Amino acid sequence: MGDQPLTSATAGPSAGTGWSPWRTVVAFGLVSLLADMVYEGMRSVAGPYLGTLGASAVVVGLVTGAGEAMALLLRLGTGPWADRSGRHWRLTVVGYALTAVCVPLLALAPALGTAGVAVAAALILAERAGKAIRSPAKSALLARVAAGGSLGRAFGVHKALDQVGAFAGPLVVAGVAALTGVLWPGFAVLAVPGALSLLVLAQLARRAPVLTAAVVPDESVVATASEPTNPPVRRGLGAALGVDLPARFHVFSAAAALATAGLMTFGIISFRFVETGLVPLAAAPVVYALAMATAAVAALGTGVVFDRWGPRVLLVVPVLVAVLPPLVFADRLAPVLAGVALWGVATGILDSTVKAQVAAVVPGSRRATGYGVFAAVQGLGAIAGGVVAGALVTDHATVLAVVVALAQVAALVLLAGVLRTRR
Repeated sequence: MGDQPLTSATAGPSAGTGWSPWRTVVAFGLVSLLADMVYEGMRSVAGPYLGTLGASAVVVGLVTGAGEAMALLLRLGTGPWADRSGRHWRLTVVGYALTAVCVPLLALAPALGTAGVAVAAALILAERAGKAIRSPAKSALLARVAAGGSLGRAFGVHKALDQVGAFAGPLVVAGVAALTGVLWPGFAVLAVPGALSLLVLAQLARRAPVLTAAVVPDESVVATASEPTNPPVRRGLGAALGVDLPARFHVFSAAAALATAGLMTFGIISFRFVETGLVPLAAAPVVYALAMATAAVAALGTGVVFDRWGPRVLLVVPVLVAVLPPLVFADRLAPVLAGVALWGVATGILDSTVKAQVAAVVPGSRRATGYGVFAAVQGLGAIAGGVVAGALVTDHATVLAVVVALAQVAALVLLAGVLRTRR
């Protein structure tokens, strides 16, 4: 892949690029679409599959929980690693390759007898590590390509394509399982989109050399008026935690974490509407598809608005999250479906347009670090929100609604303050 040293002064979105920036963004989105088919297809049946191999409920919970924690917390290390080395492209390729290889290999687990559980668990954890390796570097590369006023649209298009893969992958696995009566052939089929994702990456390396070039921070270069000043690259725990990043970035991360905590997970929402009999268990994936569709539309729409009117569009997120509990926990189907659609809108914004704001406030030489810290803080918010929602949703839904509303008031205050501050 041949990373070539490049200073921050010459690493512009069009430097040596064969493809146009927008064609590059779409191709990058296609990589995410194909990779999402692979790992979302795996995640949709990881628990039941481990169970068929003989794993207990405790083992399933440990493996899947550790995997999600790895995918978020390891970014505190992989983000600074990308910024220090400048090898964003190599880390991106390694991360996608782990997904493309590990998931199809799960098809071999049933043939390994008693060792199948251990091998499957190791492959699942390795795939989640791949997610942690590539995500900060990939987001930094996307911001590099989209620099110059199109950050919102770039992240919106990327997220929309990503959601198509997240929707298609589980359906592919479910269809193969329905035809064969077992789960393992579905993993083998996922080798096809995995291989295609690597082929598109190879084309990106040829056609968009700005992605493959290593960015070596040069403190002698003065940032442009539209770019935060590049600080010296630091090492150690403080650097991994982003202590040298702008204060407004940390305030923004805290606000996003509060919004994420109040958003809850679809697992909590679906548990409630299935438990109350509003939606049959078999129809829950269809409701989830509704949420994914609205997430894709919201990512595209708010991305355009972000580029045109700035980050104030993000102020809508706490408002959306605050009104969700009365809707998704209602005793009638119509408000529940409306709430799920709004949940998808908030999810789409929190996983796309907020990344554009991170790129706008974090210096280019520290963006991978910023994305790693941001993901970890959001992850902590998601864990806290999941625990609170799980404890209150069955018998104390009204209390849960109040807690969510108070958290969103705090998020709105933080967002309003940080978005009013100018560089």
